[in-house]
Amino acid sequence: MGCMPLAPMVAYDLMNRRLKRNTRIILMVSICFLGILWIYMIHAIFSLPDVSHLRNTHPTETSFMEAYNGKKKLRYHWVPLKRISPHLRNAVVIAEDDQFRKHHGFVWDAIKEAAKRNWKKKSLYYGASTITQQLARNLFLSKSKNPFRKTKELLIALKLERELSKDRILELYLNVVEWGDGIFGAQAAARHYFGSSAAYLSKHQAAFLAAILPRPVYFDRHRNGEYLNGRVASIESRL
Repeated sequence: MGCMPLAPMVAYDLMNRRLKRNTRIILMVSICFLGILWIYMIHAIFSLPDVSHLRNTHPTETSFMEAYNGKKKLRYHWVPLKRISPHLRNAVVIAEDDQFRKHHGFVWDAIKEAAKRNWKKKSLYYGASTITQQLARNLFLSKSKNPFRKTKELLIALKLERELSKDRILELYLNVVEWGDGIFGAQAAARHYFGSSAAYLSKHQAAFLAAILPRPVYFDRHRNGEYLNGRVASIESRL
């Protein structure tokens, strides 16, 4: 049996050494990242806001309201859940979080799917946030989509689920979520879009409000687009 020529042996040795070096670098970077993430999570756990007061008190202002810097006057008027149309309650759950009554703050399969889609798009466009996570973000955080903010959002959501009932979480969400430029909550949204009270919203009106939630400011200015009309019809058909 002949020996391997010297040049291929040298090339193979160099390639093997480079592969090992690259593997070590990737491993070190991964360990550093996981270490930073772990430190952040420990810090986040011990710096989470207290949410127990939300059982009985209504927020007068949220993080999103504080950050609002638009030219229009901020509109926000609290109403209890029983004075919000059941059509709107159901429409929002259908549109934003159809597993709301079943999960404990997040849906792991949805997070994994969002991660795959973000990897393909090379962006953080998809968030897979539940209603509870969105409430956490609205109340305490910013609109940033960086991984650290998302981690804190998840931790606050878990805390909200432990402290509050599902009905209370939904009541809070419907009252503080942003529904347009300076428009926060179902009552302000009903007045702005339909000149009505949140208690008397029809199925179609409720479906419209639920459909615009992902981009309310944009859809307030583009109310008759084909995509929006189709989404409204889809939600209304399930009510």
